[in-house]
Amino acid sequence: MSIEDLARENVRNLTPYQSARRLGGKGDVWLNANEFPTAVPFGLTQQTLNRYPECQPKAVIDNYARYAGVKPEQVLVSRGADEGIELLIRAFCEPGKDAILFCPPTYGMYSVSAETFGVEYRTVQAKEGWQLDLPAIAEKLDGVKLVYVCSPNNPTGQIINPQDMRDLLEMTRGKALVVADEAYIEFCPQATLVNWLEEYPHLVVLRTLSKAFALAGLRCGFTLASDDVIALLMKVIAPYPLSTPVADIAAQALSPDGIVAMRQRVTQIIDERQYLISQLRDIPCVEQVFDSETNYILVRITASSAVFKSLWDQGIILRDQNRQPTLSGCLRITIGTRAESQRVIDALRAENV
Repeated sequence: MSIEDLARENVRNLTPYQSARRLGGKGDVWLNANEFPTAVPFGLTQQTLNRYPECQPKAVIDNYARYAGVKPEQVLVSRGADEGIELLIRAFCEPGKDAILFCPPTYGMYSVSAETFGVEYRTVQAKEGWQLDLPAIAEKLDGVKLVYVCSPNNPTGQIINPQDMRDLLEMTRGKALVVADEAYIEFCPQATLVNWLEEYPHLVVLRTLSKAFALAGLRCGFTLASDDVIALLMKVIAPYPLSTPVADIAAQALSPDGIVAMRQRVTQIIDERQYLISQLRDIPCVEQVFDSETNYILVRITASSAVFKSLWDQGIILRDQNRQPTLSGCLRITIGTRAESQRVIDALRAENV
């Protein structure tokens, strides 16, 4: 018997999530992972690396609760929002019995996480404009414990209609949790559902420091929910999910000065997004530039696979979305610096397709 034969069948059959780093490339313009384009310097203040860290570091929890406008008891910190996605499945879904549901085109980790734990996933394709198809969702809710909704949605960039979210929350009350993935909410803070937590105890909100906080390399995310949900997640989280250096830097990033700096970065990215959109709309091979509330834009391009490869060979690494439903011909472009935007603009203008 081989080592592979010893593995669980669902793991043998699993296709891992193709993260930006796994896809490789040898570029010098990295616009495929929705990161902030420049590094923000931090220094460590904690030197107690001989001791295990707190499971839920108080300074990080308190600072994030203050920032998000919730009680500390409603906050769980983890290794990125990705771990939050997994913890919810581990805590609420019985393998082989329960299911999760999400609405493609959307973030790929929902399906990978479910498959990893042997939990069924169901999909309801988004309607035109990538909004929720509520009647179709209602038909598939039997046995569903978690409904994941990314808003603003990755990779399409639009906010999910708030009234649709209310209808979904009413539809699932007493049956399932609704998980609002708000990884990009700093770019459209008016759209957050955090202030709905008291009204809907089955609502869960996922957040991250990877985008507007410019800390993708830190791997630090948050789950915001009712005290009851957080207490259950605490039963399944690892004993020491955050290292001491991560907690140290996260607490600094969430200080009042850190929040001010984050908001300045958001303004910078939004300005650069508008510039890139305005330039792309005048380029012959660009068929459509979709509106975005995030730090990336989705662009439909003539002969997109050839263009993607051409830019890749020039060291400009974008994200190909062709395989996602309804996204034929689409590339996702992270908003970078002005110089990086110009590299993309000039390269696309030079394409003869």
